[in-house]
Amino acid sequence: MSAAVGSDIESLCSKCGDVWHVVFAKDGDKIVKVQCKQCKGYHRYKSPAEAKAPKAPKAPRAPRDPVERFERASVQADMNKEPVPYRASAKYTVADRIEHPTFGTGTVEIVESGKITVFFATGRKVLASSKEINGEQPGGLTKPKKFDHANPPAGGKPVGPS
Repeated sequence: MSAAVGSDIESLCSKCGDVWHVVFAKDGDKIVKVQCKQCKGYHRYKSPAEAKAPKAPKAPRAPRDPVERFERASVQADMNKEPVPYRASAKYTVADRIEHPTFGTGTVEIVESGKITVFFATGRKVLASSKEINGEQPGGLTKPKKFDHANPPAGGKPVGPS
């Protein structure tokens, strides 16, 4: 005989561990939800036999081959050059070796405007670098010359209120 909704029943509370509950919901004759008398929490019904039943042991996993954490550098470092200390304002070229205070010695793999990708023993890192590439500003732009408003170029008129 199944307990009616609102009657007391024994079930293990997943929040506080108490066993005395009130039947809250049923699906036909099956109790599906209970309320703990101690903490007032709601959870699915677990019969005391179900809660105490030992779990079947898991089958042991098959051994796997070790996986290399990081692949190899895509660029061969120039071992003739000494590693240079890393600075965000410095310019670097592909295959340069740099010495970073946190990541150690690495090889520059990619050089872009304002950043470089470096392969370290701990993995690839994107670091800041000079925005100039091969002596040019990004996008082929150069810094404009300072304009002297007091002495305009020959044939030019001063700009401003007259």
